Amino acid sequence: MKVLYVASEAVPFCKTGGLADVAGSLPQALIKENVDIRVIMPKFGKISEDFKHKMEHIHDEEINVSWRTKFVGLDKCVLDGVTYYFIDNEEYFNREGFYGYEDDAQRFSFFCRAVLCMLPVIKDHDGFFPDIIHSNDWHAGLVNVFLKLEHQNDERYEKIKTLYTIHNLKYQGVFPKDVMDDVLGLDWKYFNNGDLEFYDAVNFMKGGLIYTDFISTVSRTYAEEIQYDYFGEHLDGLLRSRKDDIYGIVNGIDYSVYNPATDKNIFVNYDVNSFDKKMENKVMLQKELGLPVGRRIPMVALVSRLVAAKGMDLIVRMMDEILQHENIQFVLLGTGDKVFEDWFKGLAWRFPTKTSINIRFSNELAQKMYASSDIFLMPSNYEPCGIGQLIALRYGSIPVVRETGGLKDTINQYDKYNDVGNGFVFTNYNAHEMMYALKKALGIYSDPTEWGDLIKNAMNSDYSWAGSAKEYVKLYEKLLKK
Repeated sequence: MKVLYVASEAVPFCKTGGLADVAGSLPQALIKENVDIRVIMPKFGKISEDFKHKMEHIHDEEINVSWRTKFVGLDKCVLDGVTYYFIDNEEYFNREGFYGYEDDAQRFSFFCRAVLCMLPVIKDHDGFFPDIIHSNDWHAGLVNVFLKLEHQNDERYEKIKTLYTIHNLKYQGVFPKDVMDDVLGLDWKYFNNGDLEFYDAVNFMKGGLIYTDFISTVSRTYAEEIQYDYFGEHLDGLLRSRKDDIYGIVNGIDYSVYNPATDKNIFVNYDVNSFDKKMENKVMLQKELGLPVGRRIPMVALVSRLVAAKGMDLIVRMMDEILQHENIQFVLLGTGDKVFEDWFKGLAWRFPTKTSINIRFSNELAQKMYASSDIFLMPSNYEPCGIGQLIALRYGSIPVVRETGGLKDTINQYDKYNDVGNGFVFTNYNAHEMMYALKKALGIYSDPTEWGDLIKNAMNSDYSWAGSAKEYVKLYEKLLKK
């Protein structure tokens, strides 16, 4: 089967969030399952010159963006066995950032329309024409709309099936309604009938959801949660109406990248059979961060965006009390809302020998924290899938998480009597429940034998892309039979 994967970003070309990790890793796993999958994305100016020099220019022409005529170029690059296509337009994509511009409606409606216009070009050049278009998030939502409304009388397109993946329902691409004719060039009837209308505005994601054949999300639990008002972001009614077409597949991580046995960013490499070397990593990180050195002092790590959705308000409520009464070290890496950044700086001032607060981004320090910490704290209010807990498992840092979305699907409560489970879970979004879950973890940590068993469970958990890829293949096969 032939699949075109449409995304606004992909590792290693560019990244702002988890979508890029998925777009960079899932296609590699699907190729191993004999799927001919190719990725198409914007040619952002921020892509490194090294990659741009490797691109082959295939084609250029002009397409319409409503009443405007715009240049579109198509470039190609093959990397690690995956073919990537790039939609080029310097006016729209050669900018300092990726998103958040006043003309985002123009930029990404152009991208979606260009993807479809380039399909015959790709077929002529490479002999590839998709059986399935798998588009992701609001930036690619209009692919489904334009496919159905602008290519319905073209026999080349009529057999294409569509899968639309929601990575985070909160970000929907909502724009003023005048984009209907000024930017999209669509008849107002598709606004008036509710297909694109959203509280008197235009919603790109809503259009993608209505015009797709199947919908997927990045975990089984999140697929259920978004059908409820609390998580549904005002689209829960639409999603309930399509419940029979919604599927949840947990994201994986690239085990060749996140591998404590080969990771060059950590102090000492180790695996499940030599996890005692985590202690050596901890001692070295304690020295680097200026913390008291102690092999048996439990280290709790937080690598996160510092925003309310990630549970920061729970930590603000309880961390002073925890640090006062528990002999632990708390290490943090991340940036986010200034109110949280300032609070954590204050926490470092109050507990200088127990905390290391790093308000910045550093992939190297993040890897050191995963490898050095004993416990990984992730008390999210909602979490479509989550990647932090999966990396933590891989490095033997035991997750303490809230039971929501992908956290619920990947972290199972540890039972010391039956030696099952890979972390600690609390159900309600409550600061005291978080604290009790953390204390449970600390209680097990006090017994080195039990803690060793738990680390083995965590490191033996398999959340590589191999399993998820097989589920996607089954979903693609089901979609082709629809």
